[in-house]
Amino acid sequence: MLTRMTKPAAAAISLGLALVLTGCNTYPTENRSLDSIKQPVIERSNFVLDLNTGAGGLTIPEQARLEDWFETIDVSYGDRIAIDDPIDNAATRDAIAEIAGRYGLLVSDGAPVTQGQLRPGTARVVVTRSTAEVPGCPDWHGSGAYNFDNATHDGFGCAVNSNIAAMVANPEDLIHGQAGTGETVIMTSVKAIETYREQTNTGSGAGSGVTEVSSEE
Repeated sequence: MLTRMTKPAAAAISLGLALVLTGCNTYPTENRSLDSIKQPVIERSNFVLDLNTGAGGLTIPEQARLEDWFETIDVSYGDRIAIDDPIDNAATRDAIAEIAGRYGLLVSDGAPVTQGQLRPGTARVVVTRSTAEVPGCPDWHGSGAYNFDNATHDGFGCAVNSNIAAMVANPEDLIHGQAGTGETVIMTSVKAIETYREQTNTGSGAGSGVTEVSSEE
């Protein structure tokens, strides 16, 4: 048996549907500033290697093992190398610094805290590597919504911040920067071109509201 719908009931249903559709099309955020909410995230990873040491520093086999390890983890500009040596043996530090210098890197003062205790007669080499990316980009989910509050689009800043994160030679520079020396540093000046070539080959593209995340390997 069919029941005829009254005009007030039909009007109420239509109004309800209109409100639901309007709610679905409203702009999802209320960022009315010109600040981008999509900012680079800096993630640090620690790679560790324990080496056997002696009064004279590192033996030839241990030096070879360290250099092989550097090759395996592909040590390069932007990596930070530190030494955790309980006895602070100068000969050990000099040997590690010499090998690090072959990769154009210096040994930094102060090693980060890592898991596990050092055995007597060993020194730990810690390589800290930082990477930068902008999570959540690109963001087009609000492109078809009504923007009655004149809010900034959710994807605003994605292109610029993602390009900076991809091209910066040392991601740590996004946090604290570096003092200029007045000289051109080859490793930093060619990073943008190198990144462009890599992204072209792979077919993908890649402030300071920068976030830091740390991990250990």
